[in-house]
This record gives sequence, C-alpha cells and structure tokens, in this order.
Amino acid sequence: MSNHLLPANATALEKSAAEATARVSDVPTPLRDLWNPDNCPTELLPWLAWSLGVAAWKPYWSERIKRERIRQAVEIHRRRGTAQSVRRVVESFGAGVAIREWWQTEPKGTPHTFELVLTVRADNNAAELQDDIIQEVHRVKPVRSHFTLIAGIAAEGGIGTYAAARPILYRRLQTEE
Repeated sequence: MSNHLLPANATALEKSAAEATARVSDVPTPLRDLWNPDNCPTELLPWLAWSLGVAAWKPYWSERIKRERIRQAVEIHRRRGTAQSVRRVVESFGAGVAIREWWQTEPKGTPHTFELVLTVRADNNAAELQDDIIQEVHRVKPVRSHFTLIAGIAAEGGIGTYAAARPILYRRLQTEE
C-alpha cells in the first residue's frame, strides 16, 4: 500500500479511499497564479472578482478593466466612503479624475457635495462606460454625499509638424439619488 496516515486498524473501505485519492496531491495547483489578477486565466476572472467582493462585473468590459477592477478591489473596500475610494474606482476604469469637495470651491458649496471631474482619453473606452463608472461611484462614495459629474474627453492631434492641439471638452451632469 502507498504511504498514508491511516491507523493500523483502518477498515478496507478507508484503505481503498486512501488509495483512490492518493494521486490528488500530485495534481499541480497554481494557487499563487489563481489569486493574482495579472496571472489568473481569463475564464476564472469572474470567480476571482467575486471572491474579492467586486460588486459589479460586466461581460462587455475589456480584460484590462476587469483585471484592474480586481487589482483595486481590496483598497476600494478598505477605504470605502472616502474620496480615495472614489478616485480608485474611477482610475480602475482607465479614466483620470479630479475631485473637488464642497469646502474647496469658491464660494463654498453645499455641505456634503463634491464635483467629480472625469477625463478620458479619446482612445480609451471609459466614455462608453460612463454609466458603469457613475454606478460604482455611487456604491463607494460617502452615503450622505451627492456629486456633480463633469465629464471630459482629452484628445490629441497634430497640425503640421510643429503644432499640437489638446482640446478638452466637458459636459456637466447633475446626479440625484
């Protein structure tokens, strides 16, 4: 019989079960790769996201966004209800963000409000994901706070060989719960 930890008085059934399952420990299990968002196989990403508490998961997100959402999940949960968690959520979608809270505006705004200035590059699909970003911001922002979203698209273009234009377009959206 193979090397096992059964006592001398083990039944035939217990010995047979031990022999049948002896090879299971020989199967390689790459746990470090499975728990790493960079190395986890694509088909297992939804399960990794679920285990780390990623609340929203959309099949149309790019693989890059899915992996970044998983990578940021622990920090977002750790700082939930703060400006830092809002910043990490937006950045996990590949967008730039600036947050101005009510006390940082001139004149001072309504207490417990903030402006979220969302800037996406023209080559980034974060503009198409704006509804998903807003839902995630609602999920992690302080519960008593309300925000105004200012969405912008940063585009680069060349004119001739020496000049370049970087127009930024902004659109203000009022969000209410």
